[in-house]
Amino acid sequence: MMGFPKGGVKDAFPCKPYRKALWLMLARTLALSTALGVALLPAVAQPAPAASVQRIAAPGPQGGGESGEEGGARGGGGRSAVTAAELLARVDGCTRISQGLYRTDLRTAATVPVCDAGGAVFWRADLDVNCDGQATPRCNTGADPYFLEQTAFRQSDGRPLNAETLPFVVVPAPSGLWRYPDWGIRGGSVVAVVHGGTVRYGVVGDTGPAGIIGEASHAMAAALGIDPDPRSGGVGSGVTYILFKGSRVAPIEDHAAAVTQGDALARAFLQG
Repeated sequence: MMGFPKGGVKDAFPCKPYRKALWLMLARTLALSTALGVALLPAVAQPAPAASVQRIAAPGPQGGGESGEEGGARGGGGRSAVTAAELLARVDGCTRISQGLYRTDLRTAATVPVCDAGGAVFWRADLDVNCDGQATPRCNTGADPYFLEQTAFRQSDGRPLNAETLPFVVVPAPSGLWRYPDWGIRGGSVVAVVHGGTVRYGVVGDTGPAGIIGEASHAMAAALGIDPDPRSGGVGSGVTYILFKGSRVAPIEDHAAAVTQGDALARAFLQG
């Protein structure tokens, strides 16, 4: 473990963004080491005990317009026939299944619940840009000083995922707050992400710190029209993540399959 001066991280890294990024890097490294073991085991969906489900009020839908045009990322997010307004109307309340609330960043208050919606779980948060995985022109140690050349879930050839080209979402590592495998979510599960009237589909591709939520790949950010720069990009609020229970794209890197499944699952979700 690296050593710090008497004042700790604050003195070693006086710039707040760098202190935050350092703590995130340490937390993500711990989460990744745990998730690499979790990823080898199949996730089984089990109903939550009654005590773990709590009905709470939730903010109204954000960005309720029509689904936008194809995103600018290579391997883009995929256009949806299901609109943002329809999906947001379907998740306009929250039956809370997390045992507590998540932070969106290290220094923010814990305000974000994970909610159940029948065939899916969802949350509303920010979007921090994840550039981990394969080193590429836009995702590397030069572009992101806290770059990790691993993802919790891997391609069919054994390599980490490519955050520059594959739209994926990061889920919090399992903890006492919430365990995603217990709700039918695993690596490769299909995800619909809604922002500013745009719907994009992807997969669950990585895990992050156990107490922080709201993160997606460079490609997902770009597909949603969000600045994908891992240093300065992302957006502070207004992103809804909908994860479909029991779904899986195989191989995980088949984005076309994620879009096809995503649209079908979203249609069924609206009917449910």
